[in-house]
Amino acid sequence: MQLLAPLSLCLSLWVGFSTATIPAEEEEPSFWNDQAAAAIEAAFEIQPRISQAKNLILFLGDGLGVPTITATRILKGQQQGNLGPETPLALDTFPYVALSKTYNVDRQVPDSAGTATAYLCGVKGNYQTHAHGRPPTGVQGHRLAAGSQRRHQREHPCVAGGAGADPSPGTPSNAAPILPPQVILGGGRKYMTPAGTPDPEYPTYDTANGTREDGNNLIDMWLEARPGAHYVWNRTEMLAAAANSSVNYLMGLFEPADMKYDLERNTTLDPSLTEMTEAAITILSRNANGFYLFVEDKCPSVGGRIDHGHHSTAAHKALTEAVEFDRAIERAGALTDEAQTLTVVTADHSHVFSFGGYTLRGSSIFGLAPSKAADQKNYTSILYGNGPGYPGSNRTDVDDDTAGEGTGTTAEWWDGAGGHRCPPHPLSPSPEQYNYLQQAAVPLDSETHGGEDVPILAKGPMAHLFHGVQEQTYVAHVMAYAACLEPYTTCRQRDSAPSARAAPLALLLPTLLLPLFH
Repeated sequence: MQLLAPLSLCLSLWVGFSTATIPAEEEEPSFWNDQAAAAIEAAFEIQPRISQAKNLILFLGDGLGVPTITATRILKGQQQGNLGPETPLALDTFPYVALSKTYNVDRQVPDSAGTATAYLCGVKGNYQTHAHGRPPTGVQGHRLAAGSQRRHQREHPCVAGGAGADPSPGTPSNAAPILPPQVILGGGRKYMTPAGTPDPEYPTYDTANGTREDGNNLIDMWLEARPGAHYVWNRTEMLAAAANSSVNYLMGLFEPADMKYDLERNTTLDPSLTEMTEAAITILSRNANGFYLFVEDKCPSVGGRIDHGHHSTAAHKALTEAVEFDRAIERAGALTDEAQTLTVVTADHSHVFSFGGYTLRGSSIFGLAPSKAADQKNYTSILYGNGPGYPGSNRTDVDDDTAGEGTGTTAEWWDGAGGHRCPPHPLSPSPEQYNYLQQAAVPLDSETHGGEDVPILAKGPMAHLFHGVQEQTYVAHVMAYAACLEPYTTCRQRDSAPSARAAPLALLLPTLLLPLFH
């Protein structure tokens, strides 16, 4: 192969600038040429899977825009002992990529309610409104109108799933069957029980008591409607239920309200997002008809809270949650057969999060830019366009110890909110670094969403339909088409056989709990 002369010049410009140990082979143009040639050959091996999807999985990274994905790649790579940006995420391996336009009907920059209506129901909605009605067996946005419900933040389960079933009694013949959730995992216990009901984990805390003024116990009601269903409130019980082959219905609520960030959670009582995903897939895979799994990283009910970290301009929290989100994606891939399972990873919106400053490769994503700003003060690579990290008119200086260079203590430390001891973690920050708020240009109590397009990544049957730049509503329609669900019951690939690699596997069916989205 002919070597590219300009590449040698480019390499000469950066060799020696970094204090990190750059692999010697990267200084040779042949390394990059051979890598690109191998990638081209690998691309010829990618062939569309033209078959009906048995299972559908949707991973929704709330606020997982492109800058967040890139920063997460660097962080996860460095946690593995690598320089960072060259180390692929699990989601990087998905062969098909598209861009999603996230605007609401009435807003250029969206909120999470209108976007949830788009990617789950297949129709766009107004700011702070969501479709109210049936689970997304079909994608027609039933009962969506100008008077749609305002979103609220009371019921929290965000790992929710169900499997193939017959139409519910009373379902109109021309409507898609209503499939009840079989698995609901997350937080929000106090929103499910009557006011004053003591919490099983925090019985002496009044703030953890039930809050329902209607007197209903939604946990009991859910159990009564499903003979043999199980309810759990801690990690040990969840793992036992998943291992019990007789369990087909499971509700797990692991905190009174928001689940804690991954580095703050009690690892004995609270499962990780990866563990909840595995438990759900294990249970749902017991149904031979297949399933639909919906996993949201950010929801306060779930271990991942990328969006909450960004709203606080707390990048340590946002990015460590995103790393856990990628672990859950990787685990789901190991538990499922790509020949039968369409897996989609996307975001509802982005954030006004960025990182720059010409930082050296191998330096912490949370570290400082190598040169000072015009005011002769240091600044971190990560910055926000607005939010609570606004430093005031006289910008404060910052150092690595404050911002979190990423090589902080690996000893155990106590989280301030819950009093739980957090385990050592690779490159784990100190409590001060973990809670540090990156600086923002405009003062707001809560940082805002970003308005740019977000990626859609897909693999499995009919994943090739994700291409180019699409409306966010396209996500719901393609997923329905891939499984030949209403209104695409006459899909081209119906009854086509999957590839020879197909094996029985699992998938979670989302219950469209749109009130959950924040």
